[in-house]
Amino acid sequence: MKPLVELAGAGYAYEDGPEVLSGVDFAIPEGRALVLLGRNGSGKTTLMRLLSGGLRPGAGALLLDGVEVAYGRAGLTRLRTSVQLVVQDPDDQLFAASVEQDVSFGPMNLGLPEPEVRARVDAALAALDITALRDRPTHLLSYGQRKRAAIAGAVAMAPRVLILDEPTAGLDPDGQQRLLDVLSGLRAAGTTVVMATHDVELAVRWADDAAVLTPAGIRTGPAPVLLSDPELLASAGLRQAWSPAVTAFLRARGLLGSDSPGPRVPEELAGWPAGSGRAGSARGA
Repeated sequence: MKPLVELAGAGYAYEDGPEVLSGVDFAIPEGRALVLLGRNGSGKTTLMRLLSGGLRPGAGALLLDGVEVAYGRAGLTRLRTSVQLVVQDPDDQLFAASVEQDVSFGPMNLGLPEPEVRARVDAALAALDITALRDRPTHLLSYGQRKRAAIAGAVAMAPRVLILDEPTAGLDPDGQQRLLDVLSGLRAAGTTVVMATHDVELAVRWADDAAVLTPAGIRTGPAPVLLSDPELLASAGLRQAWSPAVTAFLRARGLLGSDSPGPRVPEELAGWPAGSGRAGSARGA
């Protein structure tokens, strides 16, 4: 599958500091839910800023649709209409007086006609389920509402790739699920979503693919495979998730076939027939 966005041999070092990333080959394929995991200081934020054009590689290149990105005004505009980054703290991103004004800022800055700006704002507010908040002052929003307003501002740019830095951090379980439902809707509408998180449980539940940042470099692959590797997770300073651990336990005891998917959440175990000795599927199939 041809990647939408790709770093080729990329490296980056902050001024007067050591190299954070070196020789990175990393691609975002279209239509996949991709999760980035790693300990603090592993380079996740740097990687996301390189992918979105906030930083320029000190070595190597960033490619969009196979074409190297130019870092002039035209090149960055082309990149940022395709790739949007939403930072972890919504207060670092929201600045306008009202939700509608904030969400409309990006499309207006592109010089789009007013009817198109209005249509994009309406669609973004609806996608994030905050239409009722359009006139609300941003400083009167709850934390979860501010998170969704910040994401709506990025969605209004109609990006092909949406990169989210710790989007569920600070949200209660209900708020997390509502946000995940929103992301499912965005994916169904054609947006490729990339999420950085420390939450391995969430990553197992949500992602198709994973990229794990370790001191030895970046490992990428299908999320169920990578996130079942205890040694890899330990090298990245991450705990093993419930789902892979339980799946391994069930297979070791003959309760789950080698080709059957394991449970992703505890609730999926509830339907298993007691004493059956083997389950054809942990999903109640």
